[in-house]
Order: sequence, then C-alpha cells, then structure tokens
Amino acid sequence: MDFFEIVKTIESIQHPAIATSLTNLGILQDVDIEGDTVKATFVWPFANIPIKEQIINSVKAPLNAKGLKFEYNERIMTEEEKEKFLELEKKYWRGGPAACGM
Repeated sequence: MDFFEIVKTIESIQHPAIATSLTNLGILQDVDIEGDTVKATFVWPFANIPIKEQIINSVKAPLNAKGLKFEYNERIMTEEEKEKFLELEKKYWRGGPAACGM
C-alpha cells in the first residue's frame, strides 16, 4: 500500500455521529507513515469522550486490515481547535443529542 492510499484511507474515516472526517474535525492530526507503521495524534475536544475507543478503533481497524501497524498519542484540543470542532459538529450533526447542546 502506498502513501497516498494510506492517506486516502485515513481521510475517509468519519466520526460516528458527525457526517465529516476525523481529520476535518481536527480529531486526527499529525499523521506520519514510517515503513509499515502509521503514527497519529488524537486530539479530543473534551477529557471524557464516551466513544473514544470506538473512534480509535475506526482508524486502527482499516489500517490493521491492510497489514499496517497503528500507534497514537492523545491530547486535548486548544480553545481555538475546540471552537472549530464545535462549529463543524453543529454543521454536520447526524441527529440525536449533540455534545455541544444543540
């Protein structure tokens, strides 16, 4: 699998409740590919994300299925990043109770 296929795979992964990609939301950042290992940073809008493992697995599973390893770090969004995230969450929300209290 080449670099562009890996990037395309990662960029196509959407948030389960928000109809846009994790990269567009700013949740998945600093993606780096070293050999057969993909490294990335998950950037969470809040400390306690109930679907955190589901989101991590939504990235890990397709990469593992293509024979790639996945390593990641985590951090909390800055106020600026969180503002952008909440704006996009409101714009692309699929339905149900929104985290931003719509």
